[in-house]
Amino acid sequence: MPISPRIVFLSTAVAAALALSSCATPGSSAPDAGSPANPASSPAGEPGGNTDRQEVDALDPRAVLTFDGGLMTVDTETGEVVAQTESEGFLRLNNAGDGRHLLISDGDEFRIFDSGLIAEGHGDHDHYYKTAAAMTGASIEAPEAAHVVAHEGRTALFADGTGGITVMDSTAFSDGKVTPDESEEHSAGAAHHGVAVPLSSGDLLLTQGTAEASNTVQVVSPEGDVVAETTDCPGVHGEATAQPTDQGDVVTLGCENGPVIYRDGAFHKVPVEEQYQRSGNQFGNHGSPIVLADYKTDPEAEQERPTRIGLIDTRAASMTTVDLGSPYWFRSLARGADGEALVLTYDGELNVLDEETGAIIHQVKVTAPWEEPEEWQSAAPAVKVGTDGFAYVTEPATKKLHVIDVAAGTLVDSFDLPETPVELAVLTGEEEAPEHDHADGEGHERVEEQGK
Repeated sequence: MPISPRIVFLSTAVAAALALSSCATPGSSAPDAGSPANPASSPAGEPGGNTDRQEVDALDPRAVLTFDGGLMTVDTETGEVVAQTESEGFLRLNNAGDGRHLLISDGDEFRIFDSGLIAEGHGDHDHYYKTAAAMTGASIEAPEAAHVVAHEGRTALFADGTGGITVMDSTAFSDGKVTPDESEEHSAGAAHHGVAVPLSSGDLLLTQGTAEASNTVQVVSPEGDVVAETTDCPGVHGEATAQPTDQGDVVTLGCENGPVIYRDGAFHKVPVEEQYQRSGNQFGNHGSPIVLADYKTDPEAEQERPTRIGLIDTRAASMTTVDLGSPYWFRSLARGADGEALVLTYDGELNVLDEETGAIIHQVKVTAPWEEPEEWQSAAPAVKVGTDGFAYVTEPATKKLHVIDVAAGTLVDSFDLPETPVELAVLTGEEEAPEHDHADGEGHERVEEQGK
């Protein structure tokens, strides 16, 4: 199939849509003891350009949280704030895919943040190191920097202001920066709020549209041919990847007339009862064929507060709903390490559901009752899950970070924070977009304190 006029692929040498830069960024950090105050300026030769690092027997996950005025990095085992970085403006946190770095959507660039967690393979084992958490000083230029998707060892960045797409290996951030020869540059046909997903076949799944309307999703080969397409996805927003089939990757996307699934090389529409049904926030798990999604049905609502969630079965192109009896918002949803569906509702309960049946496995009281704020950029509870099997929940009203053992359904720690948290990301040092399934190993151990 010849290339559609709505998409233009650019060579790496012609970085017209996006330019990579290594410009310095303002900020100050309070680093770990024994780490340099500015690792971005340290001598090259070590990951992140930092030669002052400490070898440890294991890595405790680190939570990175934004607040009004910067970012704070928290050791989730001790609750210690190991770094605080000043930065103005509203920042959005995106995991880069390597388990160590974040890509921070900040206006017209993605800034690269180093969590300081390092895992290096040595034959049949890994060595672990910790160093300071800080901005690396490098950035990737992207007008209206927006979505980041890490999948199967590659990471795609989308610039809403141009429709430009940058794709690179998820390990490209190991030295704290990305150079043009480490990335591929692509472009959709026009600027729009979109997303791109790198597929294991080498193809690229991406949205097409304009600032006024988007209803098309394409899969394009490395040669620029459109190999699959659907135009039946009005208002396309939100994506997730699920357990692949023998024929390749499985990706779901939210539309305003029910989701669409890319599976076995073709798009499949999910039928819904409502004329308007939007699932703009979706969460997958590499080992599960089920995708967790929000479920909205009121096209006129300025701020719909649904109590139902959707469970999309990518095998049957169907969706079931579960009514939790209490509303939630877009930062409420996550997936457990074993595929569990997690939803934090307004009543302060973290609902842990069996994703296949929708049955509630645990209801964990985590926060006081809360409500979604009028502005989505404002602080309200957020949920993230690391590869360690624990869920992390912020409670801005009390300036706390809570830690929940998902499998046990217990609250194991609550840490005080110096600032009111807004966005949350969790890094464990373990690659987040593996090229193949990993066998289950022992989880990160945590001693539960009495009385918490």
